[in-house]
Amino acid sequence: MRVFSALKPRTVPPEVRVEFCRFANANSSIRLENSRLHVRISDVLEGAPAPILEALAFILLSKLYRRPVPDGYSIRYRRYLNRKDMRRNLHLVRQTRGHKLASAPQGAYYDLSQIFEELNFQYFHGLMAKPNLGWSLRRSRSTLGHYDPSHNTIVLSKVLDDSNVARLAVEYVMFHEMLHLRYPVDHSGNRRCVHTPEFKEAERQFPGYKEAKELLKRL
Repeated sequence: MRVFSALKPRTVPPEVRVEFCRFANANSSIRLENSRLHVRISDVLEGAPAPILEALAFILLSKLYRRPVPDGYSIRYRRYLNRKDMRRNLHLVRQTRGHKLASAPQGAYYDLSQIFEELNFQYFHGLMAKPNLGWSLRRSRSTLGHYDPSHNTIVLSKVLDDSNVARLAVEYVMFHEMLHLRYPVDHSGNRRCVHTPEFKEAERQFPGYKEAKELLKRL
């Protein structure tokens, strides 16, 4: 109620219903329905300190009413989630509750296992342990590939498994995701850097780097 009044001081606070849920991540949601606020929070945060839950309340209410989050609350919340113990807890939660949906690595035109092995031998001396590999279930153009560390899985978009897509483009996307195994996410304070300077430098060493980027732009 205090947070609501801080954001909307001349409005009578609605009834609030808060529920801690067994989500597979730290996501939370809020909605206003029949003059009641329904808040769903990941149970990973059930024991969080009061200042963290206060920060989350400011974030959720600000998004609900389309207002900027007051200074400091986003940083406070991100810094808490970025703590080593919280990252470890969230990793375990994703492993035990989540699941990765993907089809087999053998596609209609490209075999991801074969491409991985060739790139592993060529650029990583054959020393990279093979993760789970698969094609996405949807033909996404916005996300051409991703590496999920919780499930040790590389998934490439099915839009790449096409006779009109050059093999160089598929190899580049796979190489990019393999670099995520070589250069893990860097965590510092509230900062989370997915593509470190070392990652970017290694990526630029890929032969045909610029050509592959141009090919992907035309998908």
